[in-house]
Amino acid sequence: MSGKTNTAVVAARVMAAAAIGVLMAVNFFISYRNRAALASDHGTNRNIAADVSSSDRDTTAPEKIHEVARAKISVTGDVIIHNALLDTAKVSKDTYNFDYIYKYLRSYAASSDYAVTNLETTLGGANYTGYPVFNTPDSLVDSITGAGFDMLLTANNHANDTGYKGMYRTAKVLNEKKVDFIGTVQNETDKRYLVKEVNGIKLGMICYTYEGRARSNGMKYLNGMINKKSAAIINTFNVRNLDEFYTELGERMAAMKAEGAQAIMVYLHWGEEYELEPNDGQKKIAQKLCDMGVDVIVGGHPHVVQPMQLLTSGADAAHKTVCIYSIGNSVSNQRKNYMQLKTGHTEDGVFISFTFTQYSDGRVIVSDVDVMPTWVNMYYSKSKRVFEIIPLDKTVSDWKEAFSLDEAGEKDANASYKRTMKIVGEGLEASQEYCRHSADAIVK
Repeated sequence: MSGKTNTAVVAARVMAAAAIGVLMAVNFFISYRNRAALASDHGTNRNIAADVSSSDRDTTAPEKIHEVARAKISVTGDVIIHNALLDTAKVSKDTYNFDYIYKYLRSYAASSDYAVTNLETTLGGANYTGYPVFNTPDSLVDSITGAGFDMLLTANNHANDTGYKGMYRTAKVLNEKKVDFIGTVQNETDKRYLVKEVNGIKLGMICYTYEGRARSNGMKYLNGMINKKSAAIINTFNVRNLDEFYTELGERMAAMKAEGAQAIMVYLHWGEEYELEPNDGQKKIAQKLCDMGVDVIVGGHPHVVQPMQLLTSGADAAHKTVCIYSIGNSVSNQRKNYMQLKTGHTEDGVFISFTFTQYSDGRVIVSDVDVMPTWVNMYYSKSKRVFEIIPLDKTVSDWKEAFSLDEAGEKDANASYKRTMKIVGEGLEASQEYCRHSADAIVK
């Protein structure tokens, strides 16, 4: 290798080493500057990675559970049109108007979200009669719905008073008038229950009546034997075969829930007439229905008010059922001076209201229960007896003036109120306390 070549190689190596040195110095400077900047950021509690993640994080607090819907369902007792009520309602040969009965109750029914009463008669057509075979003009329905009632209960021991034709016609008239009803159907294939949406809450409701005696050759009895065509269009249960009843009710409850029912109300025509306490059979059935998940039980038939009770499920201790064993008469001519029971209880009834509340998490509960006693005032006008349901509302300061009562009427109204509250007071208080506690526990 020539000297010239050696010199060039050495020079090239020197230049390469110098370039490497410069590059290393530049990298060192950049690294130093970045570390200084990072140190400065740390000194001001600033973290770039944390800033990025916090900007994407949802810091909104979880939404508190709150009420989204509320529905008040009110129920009153037996509508029994005795001959005396027919006489008062008669305007002309073929025209009857029963509006007078609801003069004072009208505003209460109308202010409820959904109001219910028991139609203890049939709409069998002409030849109107009272006890023992009830057959009432169709105009009674117009007076009831005109007073603010939305649904009629049609399963009771008088449903077959005018035979199959009367039972069928009753359902047909109600369908034609577009009135909700449960307990009987027009056609055997019709649904035996109602799922009703009230203020956005879907309530499943069903009505049954007791059978008066054991079945013979498969035939059912109400106030006597009924034929197979009648038996096929009415909901009944037999206390001698309750398992059959529970199975059928369970299937119908499942169907109601499949249609979206969020709570279940069962209306039962049961018990012993004129007895102020429920019998063992009523208590047994009520407890079983509670175990099955029913939310509210409303009873009728005894023609007197019977106690309320808050039941606890044996299948699920967290589930409770509000039960009133009998809501008494709404209107009738069962006056104490005509009855063997001289206490006046047959003149009494209740206008009971159940408030259902839905919450933002989807739950629906019975959030309140209220009872307003009612009393039937009877007086004479132009030789006719007039019957008016008096709402014994404690927010009304002067019943005598508000309801045009004489001194005897005012005294009877106060006595009626005391009778009813003595019967339902304890169970009502327990139910109200439970409902308030349940509602408070959800929104806390």
